[in-house]
Amino acid sequence: MLLLIAEVTGLYDLLISDSLKGTVLYAIGLQFHHSAWQGLRLWDMGQAFFMFISGTAMAFSWAKRFKQGTTWLRGLIHAAKRALILFFLGWALYVIYPPEGAPGWAFLLDILPALAFGGLVAYTVIKWPARWQFAFSIGSILLTELLYRLLSPAGFNQAFTMGHNFGAWLDQKLWGGVSPDGWVTFNIVPSAAFVIWGLITGNMLRGNMTAVKKLRILLACGLLSIVSGLALSFFTPIIRKITTSSFMLISLGFCLLFLALSYFIIDILKLRHWALVPLAVGMNPLFIFLFARSGGADWFMEIVRPFAEALPGWVGQTWVQAATALGCLSLMCLLCFFLFKKRIFLKT
Repeated sequence: MLLLIAEVTGLYDLLISDSLKGTVLYAIGLQFHHSAWQGLRLWDMGQAFFMFISGTAMAFSWAKRFKQGTTWLRGLIHAAKRALILFFLGWALYVIYPPEGAPGWAFLLDILPALAFGGLVAYTVIKWPARWQFAFSIGSILLTELLYRLLSPAGFNQAFTMGHNFGAWLDQKLWGGVSPDGWVTFNIVPSAAFVIWGLITGNMLRGNMTAVKKLRILLACGLLSIVSGLALSFFTPIIRKITTSSFMLISLGFCLLFLALSYFIIDILKLRHWALVPLAVGMNPLFIFLFARSGGADWFMEIVRPFAEALPGWVGQTWVQAATALGCLSLMCLLCFFLFKKRIFLKT
């Protein structure tokens, strides 16, 4: 979430400005922009990270609710309401700030509708044994693979070609158009697996194994998933925009490895002060996401900009813009920290 709200400040676009071409900063900046089609960058996995960790949190939160007496059916009603709220908020953000040239259905390509669908699907299998949850998630990926490979309507019979695949055909049928950048709304189906994988992982972390054994499982499964995804990529290309199976496996691997790193630092080494800012932001992810995307970031930018422009003229306009972006990001983090200290959280 910290990286997502940083995007709204324009910081990542500054990193790939022409003046920085050929530098380390430019190479870093590219990692915060999606791959044009085939390939994998850090930013391609952002939604995977968010959905995976939401599934991990589900394991803890729903275990507490069930222990307090919540029935599965009552929980399903709550999960459905939450999904509807997230779906509505995803649509509302596009109404407030519609991307230039984006069709009315483009909000379905964003993270909130995907999280709404994935969270609801994950809840329906929350009582299943882990092996069946995993089998169900793999089934959704296999279904996607088969649909892309076996369905071949005229003009949309090239499984892994932008704008000429099953996902594009479905959007053409449903909405009367396709995304010019290659994104497809069917992504919400396979990406639900990230929430389920997070749910399985969260239940493992809740278990009675030693911390070291849990860390070993995270590392081993993470490495195995990455290797499996790379091997599969010779058969199915790594494409984030249509959420191919190879992309899913590699992204899962990195989710597990990053979680392993966090678990090692926070739960094993007990260096919890390192997590203060991520904790403050992560405890209010929906609030700060909505705040940043609905004009709050612009408001903070206007507050910071006069101070950044007061810097000496020799620093250059690029550094003024960078200072403005970093100042805005700092204010959003401070806002989250204030809410965290006051125990004020936006929940669905």
